[in-house]
Amino acid sequence: MKRLSLIIVLMITTIGFSQIHNPIKWSTSVKKISDTEYELIATANIENGWHLYSQTVAEGGPIPTTFTYNSNKNYLKKGNTKEDEGSTVNDKVFDMRIKYFDKKAEFKQRIKLKTEKSFTIEGTVEFMVCNDTNCLPPTEVDLIFNIK
Repeated sequence: MKRLSLIIVLMITTIGFSQIHNPIKWSTSVKKISDTEYELIATANIENGWHLYSQTVAEGGPIPTTFTYNSNKNYLKKGNTKEDEGSTVNDKVFDMRIKYFDKKAEFKQRIKLKTEKSFTIEGTVEFMVCNDTNCLPPTEVDLIFNIK
């Protein structure tokens, strides 16, 4: 009985410590620009003390934030994904000047519709976050945008 109790306690402890910390919460929205153009908006809400890095990072730095949109016959991408201004600082972890975001960041991608029907655009964002002492491994999150 003591062995069984010990095993149960160890299993609960292991499961509790194996929870992955996720300091970024992503949300999506869509803004109508005209009858044929829309803007896909991916918003990152960032926990206090953590930094999300820009889409443009020098070699030797963290993994840049990267957006991928699944192609379909209903739309065309217009240009590249735009990002907020953010902050450019001397990063202690990577020992270089890096643009990053804290608290909140918005990324916007314009599209041109090829149909009048409602449809969904699926995509992913790959990103890396750090605080002043460590970094979490790169993470990939699925994004869904509903065009109506």
